[in-house]
Amino acid sequence: MPRIFISSLGCPKNLADAEVMAGELAGAGWEVVSSETEADAALVNTCAFLGSAVKESEAEIRRLLALKKRGLLKKVVIAGCLTERMKGALLEKFPEADAAVGPGSLREIARALEKGGLLLSPQAALEAPPLKLRLTAPHSAYLKVADGCDNRCAYCLIPSLRGPFRSKPLEDAVAEARLLAGSGAKEISLIAQDTTLYGADLYGKPALARLLRKVSAIKGLRWIRVMYAYPERVTPELLRVMAGAENICRYLDLPLQHASDAVLKAMNRRSTEKGLRRTLASIRRLLPGAAIRTNFIVGFPGETDRDFARLLRFVREERLDNVGVFKYSPEPGTSAAGFPDQVPETVKTERMNELLAAQAAAVDALNAGLVGKKFEVLMDSPRFGRTYRDAPEIDGTVEVAAAAGKKPRAGDFLRVRITSARGYSRKGVPC
Repeated sequence: MPRIFISSLGCPKNLADAEVMAGELAGAGWEVVSSETEADAALVNTCAFLGSAVKESEAEIRRLLALKKRGLLKKVVIAGCLTERMKGALLEKFPEADAAVGPGSLREIARALEKGGLLLSPQAALEAPPLKLRLTAPHSAYLKVADGCDNRCAYCLIPSLRGPFRSKPLEDAVAEARLLAGSGAKEISLIAQDTTLYGADLYGKPALARLLRKVSAIKGLRWIRVMYAYPERVTPELLRVMAGAENICRYLDLPLQHASDAVLKAMNRRSTEKGLRRTLASIRRLLPGAAIRTNFIVGFPGETDRDFARLLRFVREERLDNVGVFKYSPEPGTSAAGFPDQVPETVKTERMNELLAAQAAAVDALNAGLVGKKFEVLMDSPRFGRTYRDAPEIDGTVEVAAAAGKKPRAGDFLRVRITSARGYSRKGVPC
């Protein structure tokens, strides 16, 4: 049986695509292995959202092609967003690659590997994959409920790379959740470019609350997590559904991007600072104890010192649980790339560092309130785990001290008392 190594870069949404391709390859007789040293071929699933992601993807392609040149791999195939972004130019740049597959051709990956060339198909309706091979830890899985995006943010390439927003039918999404639970997943994270828009294209209005009700009824699922929620679509109905089910994590990933009205308008976001604060207050009122993760962009074209000061004040006052900060990157093909008043790189770096320092102070204050509290912790390894406040791979961890006579395993839930907290790393003891 031929063996293939899969390298998936970028976000969990990309990893979900890699699992679809892994399933197709397994169905075609390939064995998916965890190291390129064991493989006959390699697949790199690329990210191309930002220039830095393009560089990372190209570096991984070069690394795998170097192994092919040395005779350690027979074939290398490229998939994902970089294929859609570069199209035919990708194989011109990397002629040693055997094939390139776009996001609309995931199920053609086995044919591409066999016959080679470029496969770019239109983005079709989203359905539950007939074949899927999990690439995550056995106890934690991603459920992709939609793809594409209609938001048209000025800095973002996703609509051109992924096409229009397309939801997976409710019955298919629930059936896939059952399969994931049956495969051993105790935690499922719902993902899409905009999970809060889920179902609007199929049912005339968003149906995330309906989906959560059905998924939360599946036996064996201890944690259900909502990622990538657009702040203006976080409704009281959604929050009440989340609050009403014990196995829905009181956690929301809300990409806010900025807090200055002027910058948000230039970004083509629907948000205002007042609206964002109102949304956060609603979450904290209707979903007590909620952990909120977000991302901010600094140095967007035209961002003034006053705009940044508003963002800085927002971060200091709102005390968000987990924050990622990105320097604005002008991506060809986005409207913002041609905006005047581009911010110098040195200013972007200064603002990023200042915002990170403000968030570090906020985390210190939050940590002070965690010490001494007891949490259920899902172990990702015998030593490290996560509370409901932390999504897999991207948020904080809890280092759990070993209990006498008992060694936890990955996938175990433990009751843990937090004994210390520094930054996003916490320590605790079983209790």
